[in-house]
Amino acid sequence: MSLLKSTATIGFYTLLSRVLGFVRDMTIASALGAGMLSDAFFVAFKIPNFLRRLFAEGAFNAAFVPLYAGILTEEGKEAAAAFAEEALSFLVAVLLALSMACIAAMPWLMLGLAPGFAADPPKYDLTVLLTRITFPYIIFISVVCLLGGILNSAGKFAAVAATPIILNLCLLIVPPLIGHWVPTEAHALAIAVFTGGIAQMLWLLAFCWRLNLMPRLRAPRFSAAVKKLLVLIAPAAMGAGVAQINLFVDLIIVSQIASGVSYLYYADRINELPLAVIGIGLGTVLLPTLSRQIRAGSIAAAHHSQNRAIELSLLLSLPAAAALMVIAEPIVRVLYERGAFALEDSLKTKAALMAFAAGLPAFVLVKVLSPAFYAHQDTKTPFRIAVICVVVNFLLNITLIIPLAHVGMALATTIAGWLNVALMVMHLRKKRLFAWDRLLLLRLPRLLAATLLMACVLAAAQALLLPWFSNNLFYKVTALALLVGAGLGAYGLGVLALRAVDAADLRKLRPARAK
Repeated sequence: MSLLKSTATIGFYTLLSRVLGFVRDMTIASALGAGMLSDAFFVAFKIPNFLRRLFAEGAFNAAFVPLYAGILTEEGKEAAAAFAEEALSFLVAVLLALSMACIAAMPWLMLGLAPGFAADPPKYDLTVLLTRITFPYIIFISVVCLLGGILNSAGKFAAVAATPIILNLCLLIVPPLIGHWVPTEAHALAIAVFTGGIAQMLWLLAFCWRLNLMPRLRAPRFSAAVKKLLVLIAPAAMGAGVAQINLFVDLIIVSQIASGVSYLYYADRINELPLAVIGIGLGTVLLPTLSRQIRAGSIAAAHHSQNRAIELSLLLSLPAAAALMVIAEPIVRVLYERGAFALEDSLKTKAALMAFAAGLPAFVLVKVLSPAFYAHQDTKTPFRIAVICVVVNFLLNITLIIPLAHVGMALATTIAGWLNVALMVMHLRKKRLFAWDRLLLLRLPRLLAATLLMACVLAAAQALLLPWFSNNLFYKVTALALLVGAGLGAYGLGVLALRAVDAADLRKLRPARAK
């Protein structure tokens, strides 16, 4: 399956999930607004979600997929299945122990995770309780990531890409069903997260069983394969999750600002839509593709795949970033401003969104560049880069929080993201693991020019439609739709007029076959 087609498949299901996620967030914003309940739930949800992205999706996936794909190619399905079973059993045992310990110690852990909440005992106690409910999610979703690695290595991307839809459905359906039996909407949402983890795991177990790829749960054993997996996971936990680590540092610091957690959450959720559709889709497809090409000794094919992935990521992420910066206010107001979510909340969320959006292409490129390291089973270099970026992010946080409040947190994350990209490219080129090709260098300035044209059209259209955004919801939604349509049209025409890409080029955006 081509890189473009595989990415489109993942992107479609991811987009569907994010649309449901926006419906979910609109519901949460209307019910909770930006206050104690929303801050408590977002911290309770962010902690296991952070661990999922860092260790499960990030480090575990980066270490597991190349090992599993290599064993599958060199030793066959039986050896790969045995490795998957050993990894699954060890993973479940460790996470059960970790979850029980963290749940028991949560009142003390919360002092480090959200220290600003300690000054408000009711808020602090509620956050501890909700986090205890959501924390086991990390167990279920880690199993989901292992099963997803198995399916992705087998070229079965759709089922894995559709998995997040299940969580969003649970967050939409479960709270109304149990709302009468729990104290607040925040409690119902925490229970929905727990339920969603179980539902996602059962979904992928069903697909693995149907495809005869089901790993068995056996007594955990510290085998040579598991040891190698752990050796790769440790540095990859930093390398693959630098953006998440930076966001987590933001959480610790911004907990000192009233409603700061909520503003960053709402802004990040919008920014994550193109990041998930483009970056995660490309990264998911690229890792097993590069692993196979490198195992086959097709270095030229691997470089071709990387260049086409970068080209496709910039084709999509540059206009998305520009649009989120230019029309941030109408996007936030249309999505969130109702019920308990006031105009002041919209303006503060908009400022954070603009800062996050400036780093969107960088966040996507990190997803595209990381597989080049992991396909060579090099997790140490991304680890070293990540340490530098985390330190820079922390220093920027404590510097920018005073003049810019919560917006400084978002801006620090963006700067650290671009630094991450620069260091990754420098090291990949130095180790001859990546080389720019002429086609990419020719198209990049044209993509930038088309993006600038689109931004100018959006700014002009927003000024013309400004009165519509002071009207009722129908006019606001219609105006936002017109803005999006104008931006897409301007960018599409600009890309074609400047010959940055054409229909024939899109069909060619696929990995070269390994020889």
